[in-house]
Amino acid sequence: MYTRHLLYPIQEALADTPVALVIGARQVGKTTLVQSLIDRGYPARSVTLDDASTLAAVKADPIGFLTSSPAPLAIDEVQRAPELFPAIKALVDRDRRAGRFLLTGSANVLTLPRLSESLAGRMEVLTLFPLSQAEIKGSVNNCVDSLFAPELPVRSLPSLNRAELLDMLLAGGYPEPLARTNEARRRAWFNAYITTILQRDVRDLANIEGLTDLPRLLALLASRAASLLNVAELSRSVGLPNTTLHRYMTLLEATFLIYPLPAWYSNLGLRLVKSPKLLMNDTGLISGLLALNSTRLEQNGSLLGQLFENFVAMELIKHAGWGEARPRLFHFRTQNGREVDIVLEEPGGRLVGVEVKTSATVTNSDFKGLRALAEATRERFVRGIVFYTGTQTLPFGDGMTAMPISYLWA
Repeated sequence: MYTRHLLYPIQEALADTPVALVIGARQVGKTTLVQSLIDRGYPARSVTLDDASTLAAVKADPIGFLTSSPAPLAIDEVQRAPELFPAIKALVDRDRRAGRFLLTGSANVLTLPRLSESLAGRMEVLTLFPLSQAEIKGSVNNCVDSLFAPELPVRSLPSLNRAELLDMLLAGGYPEPLARTNEARRRAWFNAYITTILQRDVRDLANIEGLTDLPRLLALLASRAASLLNVAELSRSVGLPNTTLHRYMTLLEATFLIYPLPAWYSNLGLRLVKSPKLLMNDTGLISGLLALNSTRLEQNGSLLGQLFENFVAMELIKHAGWGEARPRLFHFRTQNGREVDIVLEEPGGRLVGVEVKTSATVTNSDFKGLRALAEATRERFVRGIVFYTGTQTLPFGDGMTAMPISYLWA
């Protein structure tokens, strides 16, 4: 049993907000997290809409279902019954006690028709991703908060050899395949997982034809992880019209399998590339889709670099969801080729730039993109970090630091 960092933000939400909604891909641990909250004293009755009888009762009489128990109610897979939301809104408007409903969903219900505003001001939404390395290793430090600190906290960093790094990338953070040491068995789990997503959640969201195209599209997207999203080129490669491709991409994003990383830009007079980067939610999922193993990764440096960048970006996204800084994440790229893999912008406008290198050594040239970002943003720029696979924290002047990747979970 892993202690999830999102546990504490959920407890805070339940203490002052009528409805808390936890969304995230299937099998990332939402149901287990709800049970942990109940075990810790949240007095809820728990039901799942994956149960056919319960789902039928909800659809027949949403208000009657919700009022059948005086205790707080935890409802799993709430996206299967959108009609619950108007009923919840009506009950909350009559009684705004905190913690009345804890909802979970494997699809982003806020993308469904008429739901985007239905619980505004009444509901807090939190996203649960696959396990972070900090959760796997039991660390309670938030690396994103540390990156925004006035001074970088000094920590004793664990060593990480090449074989351990490759296994970390291949295993990913889904709890069940993470427990499997055999790569073939991990791939089998992900194959079955994708089938379940397409046959259940995608069909729930949209009645579409051509589901056989989606596994092929997902594999193609996996091969382009951490790359700029070129819809026209992708459309040609997969053989789908642009309108169909956009629809499929929306569905994959709504089920949390892909995560577009938008471009960062401001009114700086700069010509910036505004296409998003494409991230997959988990490097284990990428490995399963592409049938990767450690040998293939070692032989394909470009693919290893993509996997490593996707890994770091998703680790930062996970930490950003539960810390104090709560930044949004972007990428930065100018027309003349200066780029920064990840830009973190906190609500107050301060920025941290992050570059990712699979090399065990770092040179001054690795900071060119970060220095371009610093020059463009001036006083807003806090620091630039190059995460690499070496063992030492090395200052490079002017707020630039090379840092071992293990800082993410130390």
